[in-house]
Amino acid sequence: MSQKHPIISVVGSSGAGTSTVKHTFEQIFRREDVTAAMIEGDAFHRYDRLAMKAENEARTAAGDHTFSHFSLDANLVGELEESFRSFAETGRARTRHYVHDDREAELYGVSPGKFTEWKEIGEGCDLLFYEGLHGCVATEKFNVAGLADLKIGVVPVINLEWIQKIHRDRASRGYSTEAVQDVILRRMHSYTNVICPQFTETDINFQRVPVVDTSNPFVARWIPTADESLVVIRFKNPRGIDFPYLTSMIHDSWMSRANSIVIPGGKLDLAMQLILTPMIDRLVDRARRARMA
Repeated sequence: MSQKHPIISVVGSSGAGTSTVKHTFEQIFRREDVTAAMIEGDAFHRYDRLAMKAENEARTAAGDHTFSHFSLDANLVGELEESFRSFAETGRARTRHYVHDDREAELYGVSPGKFTEWKEIGEGCDLLFYEGLHGCVATEKFNVAGLADLKIGVVPVINLEWIQKIHRDRASRGYSTEAVQDVILRRMHSYTNVICPQFTETDINFQRVPVVDTSNPFVARWIPTADESLVVIRFKNPRGIDFPYLTSMIHDSWMSRANSIVIPGGKLDLAMQLILTPMIDRLVDRARRARMA
């Protein structure tokens, strides 16, 4: 953690909705005049698309059916930790970009499924913002979580997460439902051993809960809408959180536990704005004063 160069880490698995949360952060940064250096978790995958396919095939042939992008050894977690540490100490970090599709290929000049070259970012920035799979990892070998000043978990209930992933991968990547199901099964070991433990490290979790039937996510014809969902917001340390203010500002919200508030799904952006804006302002104000000292 760093007073001069704070780090915000948003963690969630593929299809969880971290991209939507990232958009809300970008709105807050723009409104509050905060300059953020951005790191995407995909940039720290160990393999490009073809190499990952080959590694998967080799692992499967060897009897390993659990290797996936969720796995720690499929990612450069040590390099991610070093980027966090470097930014905390110097305000600079190394990253790159993983090119997902033809649109990004045209933008970055690199073929889909490949990485851009590593580059240094952070000069003149108020903070570092990470969004991805491993931003709150805390193991005997790695402690990425210990370097982040504000840690956010995005955690739909599991069936909803699968529905969102199935619909996204079929629509944008052309995968069959069976192919997506195979990916989900391969990821389950690391989901329980790598992804889930990170949500005990987070300062705030946003968990979306559908209020419609999602019993069989593999035949669901559509993703439950925001109005068909509730969001449970859990604070690791509720001290200083003004719950009466939040429940008065967010219509139809209530407290379910001493550290949790439940809101209508359609109010998620409003809730994030109300909760996160003062936290970001405090981080940035503290950092600017520390750099001037």
